[in-house]
Order: sequence, then C-alpha cells, then structure tokens
Amino acid sequence: MEKRELLETNQYLAFKLEDEVFAFDISRVKEVLEFDTVTRVPQTPEMMKGVINLRGSVVPVIDMRIKFGMGGIEKTVNTVIIIIEIDMDSDSTMIGVLVDSVKEVMDLDSEHIEPPPTIGTQLNTDFIRGMGKQGSQFVIILDIEKIFSSEELELVQQASE
Repeated sequence: MEKRELLETNQYLAFKLEDEVFAFDISRVKEVLEFDTVTRVPQTPEMMKGVINLRGSVVPVIDMRIKFGMGGIEKTVNTVIIIIEIDMDSDSTMIGVLVDSVKEVMDLDSEHIEPPPTIGTQLNTDFIRGMGKQGSQFVIILDIEKIFSSEELELVQQASE
C-alpha cells in the first residue's frame, strides 16, 4: 500500500482507549456526545452497549475497548460517544463508538504516516489504515469501513431497528 493511498485527508479525530491513541478520518465523524444513558438491548453482542436516541434516530453504541479486547470502559467525566458514519452495502449507517476520551483534532502530513505493521498471518490488522507519528507517540489510524465485520454490522443494525 502506498503512503498516498493511506491519506485521503490529513485531519483526524484522535481518541484514547486506555493508554493508546487511535484516530478516525475526521470526514467520517459526525459528532461527539457526552456519555449519558444508553438503553440496553437484550441478546446483543457484549461489545454493543445499547442504543441512544439521536434526534429521533436510533443509533447503536459499541464499546471500542471490548471490540479491541481491552475490557469494558468505566464511565468517567471524559467518556464520550463518537458518532461515525459507516457505509454498509449501498446505505450508510450511523454508529456510536464509546471511547475513554477525545484527545484532539490533529493534522498529520503523509510523511508522518507509515503503513500498518505486518504482524504475521495470524493477526488481522486490515482495520488499521496506518500508524501516525506525533512527536514520540504513535497514533493508530483506523479504517472505519474495516473495523467491524459485515456480520457484526448486521447484528448491530438489527438491534437498532
């Protein structure tokens, strides 16, 4: 994968999960909400915290720590829900992702972004778009379209209907 392909835009919304910094392409982020009440939906995957009402629309909320195998998020004053837009088949759908905190909107030049690491064939890193460098810290740039499998997205969508 070429570096040029990695970088359609150079603005990212950085957020924290534990001590790691991740980022989404800012063009896919619709808004950031304070973590308030989430309505639990029975018989949904553990990573799905429930649904929220966003101006009359039902939006599923996913705990990104559970999705990435880091254990569940404990609510603090900094815990937020990032509303992202994901393309599903020919439709786009809104999903809320629960994260520890939002760090900042950052600009990253393409020379500060490396391709995702090759960790062997056993681990799937397709959802990592690249590794950004900001000072001495790495920022894991996520590919929104590849974080969730189509099966997970279908489950989430069914739960929100």
